[in-house]
Amino acid sequence: MLKFIKTKFQSSDPAEIKKEITWLFKRIFRYKKMIILVGFLGLLGTVMSLASSVASKYLIDAVTGFGSDMILSAALIMAGMMLGSLILQAISSRVSAAVHIKVRNSMQKKTYKRILNASWEMLEPYRSGDLLQRLNSDIGTVTDGVISFLPSLITSSVRFLGAFLIMLYYDPIMALIALIGAPITLLLSKYLMGKLREHNITMKKLTGDVMSFQEDSFRNLTSIKAFSVTDRYENEMKRLQGEYADAYLSFNSFQIGMSSLLSGISMLVTMACFGWGVYRLFSGEITYGSMTMFLQLASSLRGSFSALVSLAQQVISITTSAGRVIAVEELPSENVEIPEGFDKEENPEIFMKDVVFRYKNGDVVLNSFNFTAKAGDQIAIIGPSGEGKTTLLRLILGLVEPCEGEALIVGESGKSYKISAGTRSILSYVPQGNSIFAGTVRENLTIVAPDAGDAELEEALKIACAWDFVNELQDKLDHKLGAGGRGISEGQAQRLAVARALLKKAPILLLDEATSGLDGETERKLLDNLKSSGIVKTCILVTHRANSADFCSRTYEIRHGNVSEV
Repeated sequence: MLKFIKTKFQSSDPAEIKKEITWLFKRIFRYKKMIILVGFLGLLGTVMSLASSVASKYLIDAVTGFGSDMILSAALIMAGMMLGSLILQAISSRVSAAVHIKVRNSMQKKTYKRILNASWEMLEPYRSGDLLQRLNSDIGTVTDGVISFLPSLITSSVRFLGAFLIMLYYDPIMALIALIGAPITLLLSKYLMGKLREHNITMKKLTGDVMSFQEDSFRNLTSIKAFSVTDRYENEMKRLQGEYADAYLSFNSFQIGMSSLLSGISMLVTMACFGWGVYRLFSGEITYGSMTMFLQLASSLRGSFSALVSLAQQVISITTSAGRVIAVEELPSENVEIPEGFDKEENPEIFMKDVVFRYKNGDVVLNSFNFTAKAGDQIAIIGPSGEGKTTLLRLILGLVEPCEGEALIVGESGKSYKISAGTRSILSYVPQGNSIFAGTVRENLTIVAPDAGDAELEEALKIACAWDFVNELQDKLDHKLGAGGRGISEGQAQRLAVARALLKKAPILLLDEATSGLDGETERKLLDNLKSSGIVKTCILVTHRANSADFCSRTYEIRHGNVSEV
């Protein structure tokens, strides 16, 4: 067993493997009571199975004339062991299922929380399909390993050792014959393990690619239909499926070959055991009961040995998945701690001085700029697409940090606070595009204000110019919307998003092209409503529209990475 696991160390970074194993054992220790219970039930079932094999020998011997006085006791023992094994199997399956779902939910909840709280920039390289696979498939594999690996190892080891010792006691030569195939199986399995890790990594990557592509397709289904490019997406899906199928079938061919070879060796060993048993039975050296017991034990010996080999192979899959979960869990978290005294500040203002920002690829997006947003300002941010307007909002939101310079929130007290996730409480944000979730209008709005009543929701909708169309929906506030706001227009979805932002009642509102789907008259009315609402003290609007910029008291232009006040 240890040799098999050592193979993995030889084909990978030992430090990485050590970390994965340590991480797994910490989880095992955390649920040790549950795992011990599962292991105990499995061990008890194994002992009953071995006892049943021995009892069958004496029963058959008694029936065939050897110790006829033991028929009843042997039959009762055998029946009791078989019934007990059946009951234990049912109990063990139920306990394992209950433990599995509890551990899976616990691990999934923790990893999901870590993803939600991870640093935005560090999380950005991960595609959604890959994250979903780590959160579901990989955690499922790890859960199976945490719950079943040690119990299975102990159970298979006891079954193997017990069967071998019983055979050794009754017939040492039979025991040795049953182990003939073990060295060959070990060597072949060692080679199989190296291939298995490579295959696992490849298949998980391809599965993530397929899931990400499918999710992107469904999210942009309207555009795909509008451009009549469904055939292209079907072909791309076919191509990805082809890559997956090629990798899957290639390894499957390898597995079939290895499995056939191992099965052939097992068959030869079985024939040898059977031949030796027939010879001894023909010579009168053993009874029919002994022959039956030997065949059962030989099968149990090979089965438990194969199970041990499979467990060694399972280590590859478990640790590979564990490594993928660890990678997500180790993503640095945002600093969500609210600075001392920050929540008591009134009329907060934003100051950025000599700020330089570049993403991880090294390209400078914003170059040594100064920016100010004072209480009461309505600020427009204009400039060509891709010049860094959204990046500026991300800096204000604390999603990313300046590479150089200072980005501060200054309170009415004059105290300065570094912009971070902890200062996000004073901000409301409406992003580009459709940000509506599947659910009712009410559920979408109350995400930021769970206790908001109908009157409060209506007020926010009226300010956002959304109450008229919401009031005409079949179920009004309880009208169900599809994913991405399916069932309403883009402009209506934007107005709902603005209403949701207003319900947070934050003093600073960030709008990232949040009125692009509105006609000029509705946009003007919405902006006027925001200005006079008394809810929003400062509004920062990213826009391409000159009319929108005219509404604002100050304008910043971003061009070629430079930010300048117009």
